Amino acid sequence: MNKKDILELKRRLKKDECTFTRMCGCYVNSEKNIILKLKETFLNLRDEEFFKYLEIAKKTLSGTVGNNLLELNFPLDEDNVGSRQLSLMQLKKSQLKDDAMLDNFYKLIIDSYDYASNFLILIFHDAYDVMTKTTDNVKLDESEEIYEYLLCAICPVSLAKPALGYLEDENRIGARIRDWVVGPPDFGFVFPAFTDRSTDIHSILYYTKNPKDTHPELMEEALGCTSKQTATEQKEKFHTIIRQAIGCDEEKSEHLIMDIQESLNNIVDDYNTVSDKDAEPIILTTDNIQEILAENGISEEVSQKIEKSYTEEFGTEPPVIEHLLDKKTLAANEQRKKQEKLEKKVQVLEEMLEKTKQDTAVDQEEEAALEVADNSTLEVDSDSNLEQMSEVEAEINEDNTENEETTAPNYDVVVHVKPEKVDQIKSQIIDGQKCIVIPIDDNEQANVNGVNAVL
Repeated sequence: MNKKDILELKRRLKKDECTFTRMCGCYVNSEKNIILKLKETFLNLRDEEFFKYLEIAKKTLSGTVGNNLLELNFPLDEDNVGSRQLSLMQLKKSQLKDDAMLDNFYKLIIDSYDYASNFLILIFHDAYDVMTKTTDNVKLDESEEIYEYLLCAICPVSLAKPALGYLEDENRIGARIRDWVVGPPDFGFVFPAFTDRSTDIHSILYYTKNPKDTHPELMEEALGCTSKQTATEQKEKFHTIIRQAIGCDEEKSEHLIMDIQESLNNIVDDYNTVSDKDAEPIILTTDNIQEILAENGISEEVSQKIEKSYTEEFGTEPPVIEHLLDKKTLAANEQRKKQEKLEKKVQVLEEMLEKTKQDTAVDQEEEAALEVADNSTLEVDSDSNLEQMSEVEAEINEDNTENEETTAPNYDVVVHVKPEKVDQIKSQIIDGQKCIVIPIDDNEQANVNGVNAVL
């Protein structure tokens, strides 16, 4: 199921469009005993309950495809008698009216679900009259097929937090009674899958609230499907493979992860540029891994370790490249590159400054004689260096502006002097006004805002 198919089902979960025929469920305590069973004609529920249950159903169709929503497949021989697939087909066909089938379904979930607290199992039956659509997504007034499906949600039930409240009967503030509250679903599924706007009895859409905690035992034991990793799990395992191949050098492994992330992102960008938006995603094969590692100058020994571990972990089903992309790592890598560029420019500036200091350390009398005899050749060289330094400073300031807001004040007076004049500048009160005093020798000139000052 793609995002478009999921949204088509989710958009129907509204008061005026919802067609759920029946809702059943059971409340299970921490000892895995059923405390309560539910059987309701959904459209007959009171409004306050109707909307709460509808919100739970809608949550089961939320999140990111590939991360919160996974398409699970039944084994090819799963349609045998007694299989999970066949049991779900029979439960759907019964429209949740067969108590024995419901009890068997509840038992499967309860026995498989590794959870230590109370929880609620809800299952909804629906029949969606799928309308024919033209190529430009305009609905036609004719039915394409009836998509009949089950939607299941498994919700945690926990005690409300202790709090004070107004006790109306006693007219006082006191401790509130702590109720057992049903939370949003942690897990759920839709069977059969709704693939390309049609029934797909060979697949299930599986929902997990936390991509790091998928409960594969539910996928395999309760639903009879092959378990699948989320994008988050694949990304973490991929990064672990790289760290283990590098060894104890954490800084080196983090830099390598950043470089690989950049290479993966470039592959995706290039592919999206030349492909349609509905094109199949790119799979990260071992050949891709070899190219990326060679591109980043990784040694043959480390490359072999990474390739071997990658094949062992993902050999049967390599992940989609986009699932391995980490936005935080990509942002950190971009910041690192800007920082390195800035450090190089600062180094150039420091070298230029040091050279200028050495050039201007010549005795002032000798410098004055040279200025008269050779039109200040040393000054020309120094000014040239200062001009290059100014260009570097401008580039550094431009880089800094991209990364953070400037907090420097807007000065009313800006003074530029040769390095040897800095020590001669002083502050002095003249006629009650604070002034900046810069001594000027007879052979020196001044320029204010581009205009030569007459001294």
